[in-house]
Amino acid sequence: MKIGLILPHAAGDTSFDEPRTTLDWPGLRSFAQTAEQRGIDSLWVFDHLLSRSPTEPDQGMHEAWTILAGVAAVTSRVELGSLVMCTSFRNPGLLAKMAATLDEISAGRLILGLGCGWHDPEYEAFGYPTDHKVGRFEESLEVIRRLLAGEAVSIEGRWLQTDRAKLLPPAGRPDLPILVAAKGPRMLELTARHAAAWNTAWFAAPDERFRTRLADLRAACASVGRDPATIDVTVGIEVRRTGIAGPADEQPGSVFVGSPDQLADSLRGWGEAGADHVIAVLSPATTDALDWFAAGVALYRSA
Repeated sequence: MKIGLILPHAAGDTSFDEPRTTLDWPGLRSFAQTAEQRGIDSLWVFDHLLSRSPTEPDQGMHEAWTILAGVAAVTSRVELGSLVMCTSFRNPGLLAKMAATLDEISAGRLILGLGCGWHDPEYEAFGYPTDHKVGRFEESLEVIRRLLAGEAVSIEGRWLQTDRAKLLPPAGRPDLPILVAAKGPRMLELTARHAAAWNTAWFAAPDERFRTRLADLRAACASVGRDPATIDVTVGIEVRRTGIAGPADEQPGSVFVGSPDQLADSLRGWGEAGADHVIAVLSPATTDALDWFAAGVALYRSA
């Protein structure tokens, strides 16, 4: 089982104190390089423009693709992924072009995570349409996967039109892996038809909610005649070392809390539950937390 980490590129990732600051590029670069040195398999970014609620100040993060490209240039081994790029925010042809270029920079280490988006306030703030998210995603996914496969793409969709679009230079890997984050029936069917990997999140430990979602994926695969073993199961988990208090609004049981030994046991449990790739959010994402996490990963691998 592979083990990855979310890069701390959002406000408040490294501290629960107010005001919630955003880590600068030297800090992000150091985190990424240290994680690679500690044996972490993959590094990931979220893709949001801002977080807005009626009761809290607006918060945001560094732009996902730019951070991922920077990390690609200063690392050499770890896989790099997006969890997930919102297809609503970028033209799909441009997004495919960006993916092919980043895969070139990283020497074939990209996992292209895609999703349909969900947080309407950021759509409204930046002028993106909030309607038909899944339908728009389906059209975007078709364009992206066909372009990456080397096709010239012409479509007349409800929301998208292309006329012999192609990637020049072509993607270095025509089978560049696409991951889809999905839990509803339509998104699961698209995952089963087209994706190399599936993501579900967020969890503290394997539970009935995870088992139900995994069963739903397998049912979607059965409905389209695909072997579910051909799709990598990736799971987002939230973790924190013992002795660190969480934010005041944290829901009990939503975050794994423990020692390196207990983390190793938890990782074994995820492997036994069917996960191929676990992707952790450190809470908070400090250097000390990275060392703690790496110690747990080492114990997991040494068993």
